[in-house]
Amino acid sequence: MKFHLFSRMIDRRIAEYQRELIETHYREVDNMYRQIRGWRHDYRNHIQTMKAYAASENWSAICEYLDKLDVDLSTVDTVVKSGNPMCDAILNSKISLAKSRGIEVRADAHIPLALTTSEIDLCCIIGNLFDNAIEASMDLPEEERLIRVYMDMKNTQLYISFTNFTAKGKLKKVKGLFRSSKGEGHGFGLVRIDNIVDRYGGYLSRNSEEGAFTTEILLPQ
Repeated sequence: MKFHLFSRMIDRRIAEYQRELIETHYREVDNMYRQIRGWRHDYRNHIQTMKAYAASENWSAICEYLDKLDVDLSTVDTVVKSGNPMCDAILNSKISLAKSRGIEVRADAHIPLALTTSEIDLCCIIGNLFDNAIEASMDLPEEERLIRVYMDMKNTQLYISFTNFTAKGKLKKVKGLFRSSKGEGHGFGLVRIDNIVDRYGGYLSRNSEEGAFTTEILLPQ
């Protein structure tokens, strides 16, 4: 009886964590597209400003204005175009978040439009992997922060790889597992990933080398 009550409590906490995680991701995506809509809304004003500079042949002002626009647009640019809209939304929102914290992201993703993996499960996996990588990167000097993301199909399986540099050297396993050091609640992200991969009959590998941590996942499609 006590075991069933404990199991239900854990299920409720994981479900609550999953709901909060998904809500956070959608807020990030909504914020990114709100910025894009705002930039498009100002497009006509930008054109009129540059026309005014051109009319007065103020070429240096035009060049300076274009430089400012380039910087502004880079903050809302869609970095990843994988072929799957949901993956693009998650990846680009997280890349935008990482860049705002001074973390370089090198992402390469090629994903078909149709996946058997549910959008909610994919959101949880990618979101948790990114959040963990961002958290670990913040312990490093800004010039050393780097996250590498690779996603592609390997035959009939979706391959996901995340690598980030860490300041803690080679991490140690506890009872064969890497544990989260971010406090209560954060460990549910790792549990959630493990459960999703197990449910799909997939493969998961976590590997810690000196100064780098890599997670690899294979999900049958």
